[in-house]
Amino acid sequence: MLHPPLDQGFTIASVAIRNRVVLAPMSGVTDLPFRQLAFRYGAGLVVTEMVASRELVFNAAESWSRLKGAGLTPHMVQLAGREPRWMAEAAKIAEANGANIIDINMGCPAKKVIGGYAGSALMREPEVALALIEATVKAVSIPVTVKMRLGWDDTSINAPELSRRAESAGVQAITIHGRTRMQFYEGRADWDAIARVRDAISIPLIANGDVETKADAAEILRRSGANAVMLGRGCQGRPWHAGVLAGHQGPKAAEIPDVAVEHYRLMMEHYGADVGVRHARKHVAWYLDRHGAVLSAQEKTAVMTSKDPEFVARSLHEALAKAVCAPQEEAA
Repeated sequence: MLHPPLDQGFTIASVAIRNRVVLAPMSGVTDLPFRQLAFRYGAGLVVTEMVASRELVFNAAESWSRLKGAGLTPHMVQLAGREPRWMAEAAKIAEANGANIIDINMGCPAKKVIGGYAGSALMREPEVALALIEATVKAVSIPVTVKMRLGWDDTSINAPELSRRAESAGVQAITIHGRTRMQFYEGRADWDAIARVRDAISIPLIANGDVETKADAAEILRRSGANAVMLGRGCQGRPWHAGVLAGHQGPKAAEIPDVAVEHYRLMMEHYGADVGVRHARKHVAWYLDRHGAVLSAQEKTAVMTSKDPEFVARSLHEALAKAVCAPQEEAA
């Protein structure tokens, strides 16, 4: 099956997407600073962290922080919840605050989320999921999309049927992560299984799961018949990577220390130093691990536990500047 070039644009309803490589919504990862860098380096579309719908309606500070788009266009906001009224109200708030697309989270496997019967737990209750979708679609004038998994477990693969019904309810695109909820992130994503969703819908399909390289992206498109690919964990420690797969130039090896420190400083500005230092630790670790920093365990611990932003920024830059990064790694 022929697949479209990754650098070619596509549309979700009337919203133009500049290429076919999408940055996945990852809670605690794809905050505004991460998305700003990913979009600057060429990601076709970036999606907010999961925004809890009820908390947004009731003005929770964290939800409002996650909602921010800072001029990124299109601005795609992912909402999570279980109750149609809160999803509808949250969608209205997101649209009023600049959202161009609303995405409904039906794929998150985290215990905290499914414990509230949201995320991938909705796949066990199709009628509840459809009521949620219908309420959200009716609430806004912008496109609504859904991200889901193949099913709850291997005995309940219902993504094709749910996707078909979602399209009938007015959804304008579907993203499928090629695992069940019970797999979490174990094993390999089943790219062939995503093709059964392609057979069930006519709207754009975005394929997600284990995409790291350009070869992976081409293969998942070929095997799934999807219109675009979505990258998640492969972008940790390299927010430019989605853009690289779409044909854009990532930073040269010598520039990575500056990008990492810029990312760190953007997080300090976004969260404030007290909160930002804690939120940034995982990103610092990903940069150090991925780019081969020459640090002893003791030195790394000192960087990771420090509450001094200037010390962390300086140490991160120095460590990455010592690293030897092969330029071809970023073009994989």
